[in-house]
Amino acid sequence: MDSLAYSVFQKMYSKDGFSEWLGISCVLAEESHCILKMSIRPEMLNGFGIAHGGIVYSLCDSAFAFCCNSHNRISVSIETNISHTKPIHQGDKITAEAKMVSQSNKIGNYEVIARNQSDEIVAIFKGVCYRTSQTHFDFGSPHSPK
Repeated sequence: MDSLAYSVFQKMYSKDGFSEWLGISCVLAEESHCILKMSIRPEMLNGFGIAHGGIVYSLCDSAFAFCCNSHNRISVSIETNISHTKPIHQGDKITAEAKMVSQSNKIGNYEVIARNQSDEIVAIFKGVCYRTSQTHFDFGSPHSPK
């Protein structure tokens, strides 16, 4: 894993109680690319016995956030959308892979593909972020990643 991108992931994740509650773990964190995974628990199901749409949305949104911040620029979401392509069930293992599509000094476009344990696409998420001029790490600081 890219050390700066993974350091940004760790810093963000340490303050992200919701991603922690979801049970998200990091498979890959590198510049412009992030892969997260999680398991679907009973409390994540809706009245139809399938995962609530907000669960896979949240996993994808987290992958998007970690990916668009991987360049050490504090970046925030300004627009997102998701298409749910297959139902998700209790016990499913979901992986979300985020990749940068394009990026300028201020705007980044990203796509996240979520798949189940059978490698079937369960959701397609697209996000646009605003890239601030602030950084996660100041390389003159003693707290910067090595």
